[in-house]
Amino acid sequence: MAEPEIACEVYRAVFTIEDKIGFLNEIRRIADEFETHIILFDADRLTGRDHVEAALRHACRSWTGGEAIANSLEMEALLYAAGTRQCQVASSFGIHPGENRSYVAVCPPVPGVRDRLAGLVRFVDDEQGGEEIDPAKRALLADLFSITPEEVAVVGEERFRELVLERVALLDVYR
Repeated sequence: MAEPEIACEVYRAVFTIEDKIGFLNEIRRIADEFETHIILFDADRLTGRDHVEAALRHACRSWTGGEAIANSLEMEALLYAAGTRQCQVASSFGIHPGENRSYVAVCPPVPGVRDRLAGLVRFVDDEQGGEEIDPAKRALLADLFSITPEEVAVVGEERFRELVLERVALLDVYR
């Protein structure tokens, strides 16, 4: 029998944070009010929507299967996004003070949540800011995910995203 999965909707958003704790408290209030989970990912540390969806898929599977590493689905998803068991490292894949370019996941989707979040963030179309990986971002991602030039040479530059997604999936092996 297949394990149940938690459905999620993913949006792109930008926002500025002056008070991280206050912002997170407001996000938690909205999530609690709608009885859902709201997960904020730093888009600058991800390869794109595919990275978010992979992290959510793995996190939901481990969460619903009773094999979670973290004590919340939100942190579980960030652990997978970062490809690590270290909460300190994973938290850097969430929000930060200042300007944030983010993916916002709502799991499960609930009518009205996006409207409430619109008071805190500005939603943008995927075409605005796209998912291009420029050389600077590629270097950052290679460092974050310990991807060597030799690995890239073997698979080719065009498969760089796949190397990052492999790190996400490998977290299950490192349990």
